[in-house]
Amino acid sequence: MVSQPALFAPEPVSLLRDEEGGIRYLPESIPGDLAQRWFEQALRNIGWLSQQRMMYEREVAVPRLLATFSRESADLPAPLGEAFEAVRALVGAPFNRVGLNLYRDGNDSVALHSDKTDRLVPAQPIAIVSLGASRRMSIRPKSGAGRSMHVELEPGSCLVMSYASQFTHEHGIPKLAGACGPRVSLAFRCFAC
Repeated sequence: MVSQPALFAPEPVSLLRDEEGGIRYLPESIPGDLAQRWFEQALRNIGWLSQQRMMYEREVAVPRLLATFSRESADLPAPLGEAFEAVRALVGAPFNRVGLNLYRDGNDSVALHSDKTDRLVPAQPIAIVSLGASRRMSIRPKSGAGRSMHVELEPGSCLVMSYASQFTHEHGIPKLAGACGPRVSLAFRCFAC
């Protein structure tokens, strides 16, 4: 039996509205085979770093591996050049920096936070492309008023957050109790020169 592809791509989901576009979830933004290739290349080609951070007056390991690249980096590894162009076209923003996170399993996480805006270009969005295993992102208002939201970030999806949303909401990837495969996130930003 041959299955027929869906006639319509999944619709974007608006999670939060604000004057700059809010927070939107764009499922299946990157075709599945391409997302899988980017995932495999990222695992193989990125020089992943383990970092330490001060927390509660002691140094602790950051619970994920990290990397960061400028669009103009001479050593930009595959698949990042291709990913920059695809996400720039998808979102319509002149992204010039990407931060990568490797969540090796369900023990890796990132606490609720908002992005630091001091080096970001005002009014330009942040786009997070998910590769590998699905993981849940939690989003909550900083004020405590309003409800928290949870969205399952599927491989090939893109979550777009406005610059303005960084002042009103926090986002994070919680730990998982059960087994979970690795996930790579590509967080595209517009840095001021």
